[in-house]
Formats: sequence, structure tokens, C-alpha cells
Amino acid sequence: MSCWHPYTQHGIDPEPLRVASARGAWLELEDGRRVLDAISSWWCNVHGHGHPRLVRALAEQAERLDHVLFAGCTHKPAERLAAELTRRSGLDRCFYSDNGSTAVEVALKMAYLAWQRRGERGRTRFLALEGGYHGDTFGAMSVGDPNPFFEELSPLLFQVSRIDQEGLGEEIARGDVAALIVEPIVQGAAGMRPVPAPFLREARRLCTAHGVLLIADEVMTGFGRTGTLFACEQAGVVPDLMCLAKGLTGGMMPLAATLATEEIYAAFLSTDRARALFHGHTFTANPLACAVALASLDLILENDVPARFRAIGERIAGGLPTESRRFGGIVAVGGGGYLSDALRNVCRERAPDLLLRPLGSVLYAMPPACTTMEECDRIATGMTRVIEAVS
Repeated sequence: MSCWHPYTQHGIDPEPLRVASARGAWLELEDGRRVLDAISSWWCNVHGHGHPRLVRALAEQAERLDHVLFAGCTHKPAERLAAELTRRSGLDRCFYSDNGSTAVEVALKMAYLAWQRRGERGRTRFLALEGGYHGDTFGAMSVGDPNPFFEELSPLLFQVSRIDQEGLGEEIARGDVAALIVEPIVQGAAGMRPVPAPFLREARRLCTAHGVLLIADEVMTGFGRTGTLFACEQAGVVPDLMCLAKGLTGGMMPLAATLATEEIYAAFLSTDRARALFHGHTFTANPLACAVALASLDLILENDVPARFRAIGERIAGGLPTESRRFGGIVAVGGGGYLSDALRNVCRERAPDLLLRPLGSVLYAMPPACTTMEECDRIATGMTRVIEAVS
């Protein structure tokens, strides 16, 4: 096989599951087995696989307009989606890209260049939380915690001040900070580590007081996953920049968006072409993806998906034999280093009917919103078998 898989050590990892089809919360393998997608296929699947509304939106849009460049052209799906996202986030402008890393790259560029455009050239430093993960492109790697993913690449990354949740005030007051980037409510790759609402409120207060831009990386936390449409809502804060991807299309199509305030947009608005934001992707605002995203957002609102995720999380957590961390539909147990292989091997052995991909020694689940209570119990049972095997 010629495929090189992401975050995979092909020297020791087992052969990948050969998936033939998927429906709802279930994956159908080529050998006939069924596996419950307990992690929403890397945190992106919102409504379940093959949802008929999303399939129909994709097919209908494909008959009208499959793709057109977004530089010098526009189309209704992108305009309608931008209007919905800005209205519901409290922000003003929507810049499209195609994955979570690029959404973060765009936010970092906007933050840095907005200060440059205003003539405040001393605002060059970024703040980020310890344990943060924001993607695998170079800017996103720079603001992520280098351990364990990016240490070897550190000579190629720009310098970022990493802080714990207690050290924000002193750093932000130094006057040279362009922006603070955070994953609101929960840090995903750090092992589902809490970022509590009181910290987010204090971060918003300090950023406002010192003129620092606040970037919310909602790539994983958005679209109901933590129990509200956007995680920032739980703290009652509106950031200056918000990064969206993963669940934006319900997990069906690649699409990302960086939302910004009108003030940031205005910093680039000029009769001088050189002041524009020079960033773009071939498939920026792809009409197919935008149409699917609109259909997905309609489903989220019609079915109160955030409440559904809260119920799913409560049911799974209630079936576990040990204390867990729960954030809406995310349930996590344990802590420790990412590079531990023991738990992953046990998952394959003790819960073969579940798709689980532990973060090192952290076992977690975040299934799609279509997951039934009986399927939640199946997830809790499988996680319990894994917990008992390692403890």
C-alpha cells in the first residue's frame, strides 16, 4: 500500500481499518464488521455519516455550481454562510480557507498585519497557552506547544511566549503583544484539558484593557461540541478573531473560516493595493462546501445539537467506573504524555467495536449527535473495559 497516513508510526502501528461505507454513527468495514465512530472521525462529524440533508445539499449545489475562484468572484452559498456565521458569533467579517491550520494561519496574519497597518510596529509578540495545539502548518505550529509534536522544527518557528492560566496578566501588560490565542473551554490535543470560563472572561478583560487581540481557536470546540454553538458563549465573551473548521460542514467537506471584527477588516481597507490581505487558497469558499455547511447549520439549530451533545456526554460519563472530564459531548479520562502506546493497543483489543484513538494515556469519546442512548452505553462499556484493563 502506498498511502502515508497522518500521525502514524508505520513501523509499529497496526494496519488501518479498511472502511467501505458509513451511516449514522457506524463505520462499515470491508470485512463486514461494524465499528461505532466514537470520536466523530477526528472530531469533525456532527450529525452522523451520510446524513441525507447534507448529501442532498451537496448534490443540488453540484448541479448548479461546483467551483469558482473567490478572488474577483462571489456566490450565494458563501455569502449566506458568512452572514450566518458572523451573526451568530457576534463578529463582522468572514474569510474562508480550507482547514483548521489555515484558519489559524489567517488569524495570525490578520492580527500581526492589522497592527502594522495601523503603524504600531512594536506589536509583534504572540501569547499562547501551555499545552495548546492549533494545527500543523508553520504559523499554527509556532503558537502550539512544541512538545511532543514540533520540537524538532523549533528552529524554523517564530518565537511565542507560552503561559499557564495564572501568568497572563504580567505578560499581556508589556505592551508588545499582538494577540493571545486560546482554545476556549477545552484544549483538545493536550488531553482534553480544561480552559475554564472564568479564565476566558479574565483573558477578554485583560486583552481589552491592554489593546491586545483575542483569537479563539474554535476548530474543535465549535458547532455545539462543548454544549453551546460556540464555546466562547459559555464565558459570555466575543473574541476579535475566531477560527472555525472541522464541524463547519458537519464533517462532510473540507472548509474553514476565520471571523474578524470590522475594526480588523478596516485596517486592510485602502485605495493602496499593497495594504490588502495577501492570502488565499484555490478552493477558498468552495460552493459545494458552503452549501453543505449551510445545511449543517440548519440541522444544528433545528435539532438543538448543543443540547443533544450535552445529553450524550452525560450518558457516557454516567456509565464510566471512574471520574471523568466532560465538556458537552466530550468525555475524557486520565492524563499524561501523548507518546504512550499502551492505551491505544488496549483499545483495539478490549473495544474492537469502537473507533477510539487515545491521546497518549488520555482516553476520550466525542461521538456524533445522532448517537443513541443505547450507543452511548456501548461506548461507556467499551471505555470501561479499556480502563479496567490498564488499571
